[in-house]
Amino acid sequence: MMRAAHSIMSDMPSTPAVPSDFIRDIVSEDAASGRHRLVVTRFPPEPNGYLHIGHAKSICLNFGIARENNGRCNLRMDDTNPTKEDVEYVESIQADVRWLVSGWADHVLGLKPRGAHAEASTIHGRPDHSIAAIRGSEAAGHDLEPFFASDYFPQLFGFAERLIEKGLAYVCDLSPEETDRYRGAPDRPGQESPSRHRTVAENLDLFRRMRSGEFPDGARTLRAKIDMASPNVWLRDPILYRIRHATHHHTGDAWCIYPMYDFAHCLSDYLEGVTHSICTLEFEVHRPLYDWLLGALDLARPLPRQIEFARLNLGYTVMSKRKLLQLVNEGVVTGWDDPRMPTISGLRRRGVLPGSLREFALQIGVTKFNGLTDVAVLEKCIRDDLNRAALRRLAVIQPIKVVLTNIAPGESIACEATNNPEDPASGTRTVHLTREVWIEQDDFMEVPPPKYFRLRPGGEVRLKYACIIRCDEVVRDATGAVVELRCFADLTTRTGQPNAGRKVKAAIHWVSATLAVPATIRLYDRLFTEEEPEKDGRDFKSVLNPHSLRVVQAWLEPSLAGATPGERFQFERLGYFCLDASSPPQSLVFNRTIALKDSWAKTKGE
Repeated sequence: MMRAAHSIMSDMPSTPAVPSDFIRDIVSEDAASGRHRLVVTRFPPEPNGYLHIGHAKSICLNFGIARENNGRCNLRMDDTNPTKEDVEYVESIQADVRWLVSGWADHVLGLKPRGAHAEASTIHGRPDHSIAAIRGSEAAGHDLEPFFASDYFPQLFGFAERLIEKGLAYVCDLSPEETDRYRGAPDRPGQESPSRHRTVAENLDLFRRMRSGEFPDGARTLRAKIDMASPNVWLRDPILYRIRHATHHHTGDAWCIYPMYDFAHCLSDYLEGVTHSICTLEFEVHRPLYDWLLGALDLARPLPRQIEFARLNLGYTVMSKRKLLQLVNEGVVTGWDDPRMPTISGLRRRGVLPGSLREFALQIGVTKFNGLTDVAVLEKCIRDDLNRAALRRLAVIQPIKVVLTNIAPGESIACEATNNPEDPASGTRTVHLTREVWIEQDDFMEVPPPKYFRLRPGGEVRLKYACIIRCDEVVRDATGAVVELRCFADLTTRTGQPNAGRKVKAAIHWVSATLAVPATIRLYDRLFTEEEPEKDGRDFKSVLNPHSLRVVQAWLEPSLAGATPGERFQFERLGYFCLDASSPPQSLVFNRTIALKDSWAKTKGE
């Protein structure tokens, strides 16, 4: 018998208010009835691409329900299609899930000892959770890994033989094209396969020969024998197994027949002791097949229960793995983790915190109705989270030089700066005011419009954390372009000085021109210009945003030279930024996570 699997244990985080929705109501009713001794959910992605924010909604739902019920959520790779799956995707999925649930629900993450496979179990009885991740069990001395549907291939093969023995499955000789044609359509019944009335002995023999590799790809399939006249086309003798001579990322060349998703999924749920199999709405029509397969095998009760909810459709992006892969393969983006992508790895690289995605999932809720979610909801969650967490720093992206004429060359004046006004415990730091500083070009106008309160000739403005300055002279180059501002610094307006309380109408950010460190800044924006890139069947690439990435040189306060990859900051008045994971040691590269305000609202007249 396989060793019992393990659940990663951690200190229980404080419990927030439990969300309420129709799925949680069902789970609560089942738990109250005593139907299950332990609530077990699962997150079962196919490892054929990177996870995206739609998966994040499902992760938060499944892990959240397990967390709220002191249960378990199994991470399982539904790896039944060897031609599209890869170890790269398995590893990325694990990293994304661990990142998203860390500190929140990692104590309910169901894993198993690495390399452990389920032993053959009785078909007639439940396997007593011998292959389930039972919370609190120990797998001492073993690394842990996700569950894999491919670990259950021996049991699934046995289940298929049992269906044949019961006269409920047969080997079919129709080609894929013929199978589709024989299936019929929703408005007309299907046609029975000529192979449908083979004997049990003949079907068992052919199925075992399929398993031994005797037949080529597409030559035969195993199909359930249900009802070719059913109004639900998924019950019209669905395919359970197909022949596919391909090396599998997890099982190698041990198998040349592979179960279909509908067959493997429900039985994997059963074998793992899953109580609530939560799927998106497109699987609602598959539920009768899910229930039929479990019922046809006379399995011990209780059986898993499938429940469906509406998937996430988010504005200004696409969610199809196929289309995301197209963007990667065609070089539209730099990879699956490009910060413009809606992938979890892309969002993480961009600087989004896991709590932002969890809060987003909580705010949009769970329904049975498909709709389009405004991306502004996600962006607000990101801003609110970073506002609480990110340290403040000074940076200038489009610099113009200011010379403070009453500060001597080489002189440095220490000024106290707040690290995060939302978190008093973050304390303060010292920034140094020198004779030459950089300010943003947009913070000076020679002929300003009405109600312009930043720097102008003869006008005053406060350098944040430092003092009030007055613009006395504008210096131009030979072409007439402004290259330098010569200003007087009123040092009596510094904190702790006699005129510290003197008011001006604006405060601007700055960095010392002599002490600042250079950096490359990637200014990311939405990948598409239209809220629904695929509306009315148009090519989604036709509305790509040509300005989704702009790379600029910037100057940062010296403390940022010690930033570590993934560390997040608010560059004051500019936005939230994260040091890129691939930033070279001696060359800082920061990604803009999000601007301080929604600049897109203006384009919509808001």
